[in-house]
Amino acid sequence: MTAWRVDRPGPMASGPLVRTREPVPVPGEGELLVRVLASGVCRTDLHVAEGDLPVHRQGVVPGHEVVGQVVHASAGFAVGDRVGVAWLRGTCGTCRFCLRGAENLCPDSVYTGWDADGGYAEYCVVPAAYAHRLPDGYFDVELAPLLCAGIIGYRALERAGLPEGGRLGIYGFGGSAHLAAQVALARGARVHVMTRSPRAQDLARDLGVASAQGAADTPPEPLDAAILFAPAGDLVPPALAALDRGGVLSIAGIHLSDIPRLDYQRHLFQEREIRSVTANTRQDARDFLRFAAGHRLRVSTTPYPLAHADRALADLAGGRVTGAAVLVL
Repeated sequence: MTAWRVDRPGPMASGPLVRTREPVPVPGEGELLVRVLASGVCRTDLHVAEGDLPVHRQGVVPGHEVVGQVVHASAGFAVGDRVGVAWLRGTCGTCRFCLRGAENLCPDSVYTGWDADGGYAEYCVVPAAYAHRLPDGYFDVELAPLLCAGIIGYRALERAGLPEGGRLGIYGFGGSAHLAAQVALARGARVHVMTRSPRAQDLARDLGVASAQGAADTPPEPLDAAILFAPAGDLVPPALAALDRGGVLSIAGIHLSDIPRLDYQRHLFQEREIRSVTANTRQDARDFLRFAAGHRLRVSTTPYPLAHADRALADLAGGRVTGAAVLVL
């Protein structure tokens, strides 16, 4: 099979990905062998490829937004089932975090495309207990971004504590943000988008947001909550300054550049809060996919063939992707 591996993490211009030919992986007990139909290209893949995240598996195959067809079944799945393979791949199930329903904080958690090979390949393996059943009514290319961008955006929105009918600010408007915005809009929120990309601003307006402006611009009204999707720490101060009293800033990324010095009175006083988002639980995934089944989401994608996975990541790094990039096999 064809697969892409992270050979030497570094800037995309240095060519960190290499294409290989290798045997189809062999599933172990309780695992599914999945033929990949589509694999989303996530900013976390970029962090793995460029070395922003420490190496967990040398030469890993990235990709954790995988839509595939089961070719070797196990534990409740049948050959031919369409399944999703997401970021969270395994947890211990016995630590205090797992036992209280916070398996995303498990110290022994492992992740697809970081600890184990992912979806930038023709086949991948996933533990059946961490595979997801997918909603009907979507094409494969549309489902792929739901499996991380959608799930993490949903968790970030939950962490933001947006009140019913509240005012939400979104900083950065890529694959995850454009899905979270639709969830918020469906719940009756007024959404304001701050992003540097004119194309992303146009997409946001087309989805029905109340306003769209530059990345560090001040929204037209105080915010009850905000989500930072861009991995830019210098956006934290303007996002906090835009919050109304008691507002919450939820930071969705796994990696963030350094945050500049904050002014207590301007950025944190009046009970403003900052909350991080760390991975997701399987229950988050189920809840979001259930929402997607009941609310037909508009998924903006830019498709690439598997042979151009390196170009897809380079385009993501260069801000040339509108919506979500997806590898299509």
